[in-house]
Amino acid sequence: MSSRVRGRIGGRFRRTAVGEMLSGVVRMDRDVFDAVAEAENPRLDAFLPRLTGAANYSKLWIGIAGAMALTGNPRIQRAAMRGVVSVASTSLIANQVAKRWWRRQRPGHGSVSVARQVRRYPKSSSFPSGHSASAAAFASGVAVEAPGIGAGVGALAGLVGFSRVYTGAHYPGDVLAGFGLGALITAIGAKIVPPPVVPDISGVETHIVDAPARPEGEGLVLVVNPASGGGTGERVLKEVEKALPSAEIVTLGPDDDVELVLEDAASRAEVLGIAGGDGTVAAAAGVARAAGKPLAVFPGGTFNHFAKQIDCATVDRTIAAVKAGTVEKVDVVTLNGGTTLLNTASIGVYPRFVEIREKYEGKTGKTVAAVIAAWRVLKEENAVEIRYDGKTLKTSLFFLGNSLYRPSGFAPVDRATIEDGLLDVRMLETGRRFSRLRTVVALLTGNLGRSPLYHELHRPEFRCEILSEPTEVAYDGEVGDKVSELDFVAHYRVLSVYRP
Repeated sequence: MSSRVRGRIGGRFRRTAVGEMLSGVVRMDRDVFDAVAEAENPRLDAFLPRLTGAANYSKLWIGIAGAMALTGNPRIQRAAMRGVVSVASTSLIANQVAKRWWRRQRPGHGSVSVARQVRRYPKSSSFPSGHSASAAAFASGVAVEAPGIGAGVGALAGLVGFSRVYTGAHYPGDVLAGFGLGALITAIGAKIVPPPVVPDISGVETHIVDAPARPEGEGLVLVVNPASGGGTGERVLKEVEKALPSAEIVTLGPDDDVELVLEDAASRAEVLGIAGGDGTVAAAAGVARAAGKPLAVFPGGTFNHFAKQIDCATVDRTIAAVKAGTVEKVDVVTLNGGTTLLNTASIGVYPRFVEIREKYEGKTGKTVAAVIAAWRVLKEENAVEIRYDGKTLKTSLFFLGNSLYRPSGFAPVDRATIEDGLLDVRMLETGRRFSRLRTVVALLTGNLGRSPLYHELHRPEFRCEILSEPTEVAYDGEVGDKVSELDFVAHYRVLSVYRP
């Protein structure tokens, strides 16, 4: 027998084998459907038709997504959005492409008992199940961002798929194909737009310093701004007088030079204390570092970011640290060799961005609030052109943090530590084509960290030249002078601070 004849016979045999296998699968599919159709369960008869009706037009998934969005949790909101986008994409492909490509008759309205029949029996192709595809797409989309919630939604999606067989709308094979299609489209979407990755920065160990206990506040000279924090400074003064009677308290007047008063206090203090806002605390940190004295921070401002970072959110906690003599080494940052900052610095409209974001985040969550804030501030002509590392770019949003902040993106919340020796620099580039729209899309999808418009650097020093007009620098709640150069340096564990 020639090789050509053998090839034809082999090809015919393969086609016949495949055909028989497919016929067997179809028969098994119908047998399983018949077994389900003949089963009697009054409880399922009452529940599953209602469930399958709730999933019509993806109403069930849209409702769940809405509830998730109202939680205000950014991760859950991203999960809801990814789930809805996955449903929309899957529904389009399943109904407009797959059902038109593969035609299959449905089991028929009379294939199940009247008690479980749906009111409006679908007339489109049975293969694949659009309900099942949308259910799998939503569940897997949610699971990409929030696996725990995705598992719960996945169980509900499985019930929706079973309801399509139970009510006679689909064969089991249609449901399985729908599940596979929905999961596949979500997987492709996760490759195109991966979920954000939060770096683990929690491995830095604290540097504890031995210091003498000061049960009466011996050697402490505390500089207080009574007017800070809407009168909080006055309350701090009274609490310290009562708890640390040996401490010397210096009250700032409205015309006093804060830095001169701090330098004078440091010259005779064993411990320099400060009660004021973050800007005043940063000034005291610079003086304490220069004098080689430990700093005791009493929360006396409006936000007290640094005090909270070192676990001194209340006056009582700082008092306890002074009495016990618990001291830790932390980082400080200097700007242009002179100004000391402890938390953050920015140029452009970042302070305005934060103001708008905080206005809305209580109602919409941080993700949506960040989108609103970005859309509003990026409409304004306020870009600053800078040059760093041989690169030139325009930015309206420039953020710099003392130590690494989390999460990534333009909604940093907190730091795991303040002693890692690094600067956290984040810049959002503007002036490029469709930059505002691209930024909003990246924020909505949680993919800002992978956008070419977003630059995030972690390094001990950052220097740049302002190519446009000199610009003001905001730092620790204060607004500094206009400058043409920025030279930020992180100083590793140079400041001793009292903390519980």
